[in-house]
Amino acid sequence: MKKIFIIIPFLILIGFLSFKFFKKDYVSPEELEMITSYLASDELEGRELGSVGIEKAAIYIEAVFEKNNIKPYFETYRNNFKWSAIDADNIVGFIEGNDPNLKNEIVIIGAHYDHLGMVKKVGDDNLANGANDNASSVSGVLLMAQYFAATKTNKRSIIVALFSAEEKGMLGSAHLAKTLKDKNIDLYTMLNFEMIGVPFPDRDYMAFVTGYNLSNLSEKINEYSDFKLTGMSEISEERNLFNRSDNLPFYETFKVPCHTISCSDISNYDYYHHVDDETNKLDYKHMADLINKTIPAIEAICNTPTKEIKLNNE
Repeated sequence: MKKIFIIIPFLILIGFLSFKFFKKDYVSPEELEMITSYLASDELEGRELGSVGIEKAAIYIEAVFEKNNIKPYFETYRNNFKWSAIDADNIVGFIEGNDPNLKNEIVIIGAHYDHLGMVKKVGDDNLANGANDNASSVSGVLLMAQYFAATKTNKRSIIVALFSAEEKGMLGSAHLAKTLKDKNIDLYTMLNFEMIGVPFPDRDYMAFVTGYNLSNLSEKINEYSDFKLTGMSEISEERNLFNRSDNLPFYETFKVPCHTISCSDISNYDYYHHVDDETNKLDYKHMADLINKTIPAIEAICNTPTKEIKLNNE
């Protein structure tokens, strides 16, 4: 594989992602905008599978992990698989839990970092940069991972997974789920993040949980965050969005609560798989508020003495 050299702006981005956390607001809108803007820039060519652009995104994610002392889960950060003749990589980091017993239980936080590349032209533009889908969520997951790596407050271990080939049918998450099942990990729950870049204008929650009625995850997130952070989207249920993102392979493989957290069921965002899914359409204050409220919930998920999140048929 040829090395791809990314110039000074890349290095500035990595340096920006190495601060410690000593404040209630764990992340800032500016941090989220900086990461999202790089991942959704024209330089990354829409992060299509097999492109130079998606390789640049992978290198960037690895560099963030390395800068923040997030170890590779495997021998390297790469979890390689093939789509047809094309090499693809999930990027997988590991933050070990600090409890001698609970660290053997795993919480996964993840998001897909691939997108579509070239799509139907609108005016002179046919590059789908994928700002909301899904650079927004990758930025959130990276900053949450940075927080836990810096504070080491998690008793359970965290796998941080950035998936490739979601747009080809969730191939990356399916490959990683099988790989982890073969390793016989004790998966507690998996939280996938998808399209978190814009708020709902008329809901009494910030984000919805796909497959809401399958488990008590949403209830527990709200309890742990002391806020009505999540709820049910009827549109999501009608469109069966539970089956359309990277939570699904983990649910099917492990039969534990695995859900997607999202702020867009398409009803509040007109640019899904569209060339105008650009960084200037996103609300970074909303994104920061969401992540700042989500971090305490994930911290509680990692630290409860017993597994309180359960499937509703248990």
